[in-house]
Amino acid sequence: MIMNNQTVISQFLLLGLPIPPEHWHLFYTLLLAMYLTTILGNLIIIILILLDSNLHIPMYLFLSNLSFSDLCFSSVTMPKLLQNMQNQDTSITYTGCLTQMYFSMVFAGMEIFLLVSMAYDRYVAICLPLHYTSIMSPKFCVCLGSLSWVFNVLYSMLHTLLLARLSFCKDNVIPHFFCDISALLKLACSDTYINELMIFILGGLLIVIPFLLIVMSYVQIVCSILKVPSTRAIYKIFSTCGSHLSVVSLFYGTVIGLYLCPSANNSTVKETVMAMMYTVVTPMLNPFIYSLRNRDIKEALVRVLIKKKISL
Repeated sequence: MIMNNQTVISQFLLLGLPIPPEHWHLFYTLLLAMYLTTILGNLIIIILILLDSNLHIPMYLFLSNLSFSDLCFSSVTMPKLLQNMQNQDTSITYTGCLTQMYFSMVFAGMEIFLLVSMAYDRYVAICLPLHYTSIMSPKFCVCLGSLSWVFNVLYSMLHTLLLARLSFCKDNVIPHFFCDISALLKLACSDTYINELMIFILGGLLIVIPFLLIVMSYVQIVCSILKVPSTRAIYKIFSTCGSHLSVVSLFYGTVIGLYLCPSANNSTVKETVMAMMYTVVTPMLNPFIYSLRNRDIKEALVRVLIKKKISL
């Protein structure tokens, strides 16, 4: 099956979700509703922040980027999954598989960087309020966002190029619902030592260091809160940070449990369910978490609707 050390596999087969065929129609409807909710919810957040000038501040700049990243992250995997479930055709081309893997890594990395940026923004706003304007300047925020994009594009490209040099044999069945890099490495015939080393070093740094930075930011925030005598001020701080902490817990809880805390009894079903959490469920819940617990978003929605009603 291998000639001149090049892969001759033109396509892979995605096994999809571990559900009985008789339940496919039910799960297809459920997943379609979740995907449409993800698209609609994140689009509303982005549009509100664009239209309402009161939300043109760093906190909501990062939130709009997070919504865009969630929307794209979900769109990388969900359309193909829904198509496969509808047509019962689980094939994906070799190029399409590598492309899907590349963009899923880009937007997963962006999610991590944006969560760190939002944590730093909250730290500066609460612990250094007098210096907030000078520190979180528009130029700094744009540079932070640009560096995040550049790093994740290069990081994902490195892993994609390293994977593209590998050869694949007869086995082209991926026990997953999308082209995950760990699943693809298990199918490779050639030596994957360099790939695994890069994942361990760079992937570990990409997950661990941002997580530690978020923890450090909130340790500083909690210490600052303890010095505030006003109950109202404490409630306001918690309400401001609560949404971000909820999103961090959802995303990092599944990622750490899946990649950094592997167990001997890890099964394909467990890995698929946990991957569904951070690729499908979390992007869908993020708009609700931020809109339901954020007064600024609610007020912006009211203002936009009133302006629309007046214009009509």
